[in-house]
Amino acid sequence: MQNRAGHFTSMGSSRMIFSLFSKPSTVPAPGTALPGRSAQMDVAADHFVNGNPLKGPYPEGSEIIYFGLGCFWGAERLFWQLPGVYVTAVGYQGGETQNPTYEEVCSGGTGHTEAVMVVYEPQKISLDTLLKTFWEEHDPTQGMRQGNDVGTQYRSAIYTTSQAQAEAVGISRDRYAAELKAAGRGEITTEIEPAGPFYFAETYHQQYLAKNPNGYCGLKGTGVSCPLPAA
Repeated sequence: MQNRAGHFTSMGSSRMIFSLFSKPSTVPAPGTALPGRSAQMDVAADHFVNGNPLKGPYPEGSEIIYFGLGCFWGAERLFWQLPGVYVTAVGYQGGETQNPTYEEVCSGGTGHTEAVMVVYEPQKISLDTLLKTFWEEHDPTQGMRQGNDVGTQYRSAIYTTSQAQAEAVGISRDRYAAELKAAGRGEITTEIEPAGPFYFAETYHQQYLAKNPNGYCGLKGTGVSCPLPAA
């Protein structure tokens, strides 16, 4: 089986190797990230599960938001399963290196986190429903890690594409922070920023758990529910 680095080995040993690498605990300072390249990543045209185009065109009125919840394999599956989500893709967000490779992101030298692009139709699914999934399905209090996956590419993050999204995310964060505090959990460390460039990950990462149903997924929530706003 091909692993996340593109080599043929066991999935467990591949993840362990990447988790055991000595990595920086902070993103690179501006101007110090790896140089990258001008050529875009070669990526499949269509979603492996639903057949919709990864890079568009998207339905009129659809919106895009980006989520980082740790390993993007399991994170992507969470969102493509939701009715009203038109298409998902995995890639790299929040960093400086142009068109990075997976290996470069894993090194901690690009500043990116593993992210899921979610294209959704607001008339079919609300942003609050997407945010509820985001908050509940990982631990947003862990800083530069998710469980045993350690490194800046596993940090919790939301990258918004409109002011309305940013406002909704802030309200949702505060609502969930109160629930976490009541449950005796730590403070939210999620990075919330306007979306910068999103670089598609290599094709073998796209919809990985549909292609490899027994593949690695290390996501684990806090067990604390995120309430939806009153209708």
